[in-house]
Amino acid sequence: MRIFLAGIATETNTFAPFPTGWRGFEEGGLHRGDATRNDPGVYGEIARTWRGLAEKDGHTVVEGLIASAQPSGKTVRSVYESMRDEILAQLERDGPFDVVLLGLHGAMIADGYDDCEGDLIQRARAIVGPTVKIGVELDPHCHLTDAMVQGATAIVLMKEYPHSDYVPRAQELYAICVGAAAGTYNPVSAVVDLRMVGFYPTTAEPMASLLQTFFAAEKERGVLSASFAHGFPWADMVDVGSKMLVIADGDERLAFETAKSLAARIYDAREKLLPRYPKIDAAIDQAIGLPGLVVLADTADNPGGGSPGDDTRLLAALRARKLDRIAIGCFWDPVLAQTCAEAGVGARFDMRLGGKAGPSSGAPIDLVGTVRAIEKNHTQGGLGPSRSAMGLSVWIEADDMDIVICSKRTQTFSPDAFTGLGIDLSTKRFVVVKSSQHFHALFAPIADAILQVATPGALQMDFASMPYTKRDANYFPRVADPQARN
Repeated sequence: MRIFLAGIATETNTFAPFPTGWRGFEEGGLHRGDATRNDPGVYGEIARTWRGLAEKDGHTVVEGLIASAQPSGKTVRSVYESMRDEILAQLERDGPFDVVLLGLHGAMIADGYDDCEGDLIQRARAIVGPTVKIGVELDPHCHLTDAMVQGATAIVLMKEYPHSDYVPRAQELYAICVGAAAGTYNPVSAVVDLRMVGFYPTTAEPMASLLQTFFAAEKERGVLSASFAHGFPWADMVDVGSKMLVIADGDERLAFETAKSLAARIYDAREKLLPRYPKIDAAIDQAIGLPGLVVLADTADNPGGGSPGDDTRLLAALRARKLDRIAIGCFWDPVLAQTCAEAGVGARFDMRLGGKAGPSSGAPIDLVGTVRAIEKNHTQGGLGPSRSAMGLSVWIEADDMDIVICSKRTQTFSPDAFTGLGIDLSTKRFVVVKSSQHFHALFAPIADAILQVATPGALQMDFASMPYTKRDANYFPRVADPQARN
């Protein structure tokens, strides 16, 4: 068989203060045929998985553009169209292919395109024709649209949140699509719209138990895959929301009934699934009363969801309490990072931190800090085996706090964001991370307690009050029982 690999991935927060352009993809990873050799991130690892499986099976692999960018606002139209057209041109030029495998996010929006993934899949389908198998791996924070499902042979979503299972999902998708091309499988898909908007970490109940029902369903005869699309709430588009997707082997009724059953279990747990996090002052009070090392998550200023990463309000509250033994990061402030790098290790001077990107960033904080460490190309552990680039990064000490500043916008995934600069977390009482949930995988083993904080910022979790203009208002939690209105 001949197999084509490609992908474009970014998550679009339409409420974020700045667009996604070429620089975002250059920083995140822009690879033309060499991602399987050079991209250390999630989408490079997905492509490496597919290449490894295909070459082991004796198939021919053609690798195209694989690009990813940190979440932010809408992608610039010309940037999306250029990358899309590059993939499509190679697909047409180097074909024919038996299988096309695409590593996409599922929540990418560009100027003029509310459904970039659906647009790309449909255009790819028009090129390869109806018999070629198109497989797509998506992030669960996707908008699962009709254009995606109808254009693809099979769509498989990562199940875990944190998304540590992207390699096994890549393996699953490969098996379905190659099997379909060989005539072993006949994938048929069914989608059930839960009419819910929410946030569903799989490390806590009731989502942890619901997750196991997806795996159990896949053990049933004839079920090839079960995926829960959490949805990405911070996007104003018509399909925002949570959906259940099931792929069965040639049995449309089985696919639908399984999706309907799994969706009902999630819907029945909807009240328990709502995030209920303490606000800043209550969270600090709670943290003070807990023993050992407490990790606090600045959930609303998470660059992984499109926030700038330079909000200062949780830091300001901690300073006001005059607490010590604190490590906090990672603040996206390339101006201050460069200033510290030029001053050098040991320099002590007046600094202005954060509060630069827009109203959601809060006010900057003025402090007197000492530069303790500088790393020109700092990285941290990411999801699974991937690494996350932080660029020029510095550790400053101020007010008995150790603060990490990075110049490439990224959420805080791993303790080595701190320890890689020389900060000893074993001496800390509190570690504050700019992340909503992905931090959990690598910080939980070192934490005595974890508190997710309802901070101000661009990722608010009052889903009943989201200022949507494109989707209808009949969804939970805006409506208590939206399915009763259908």
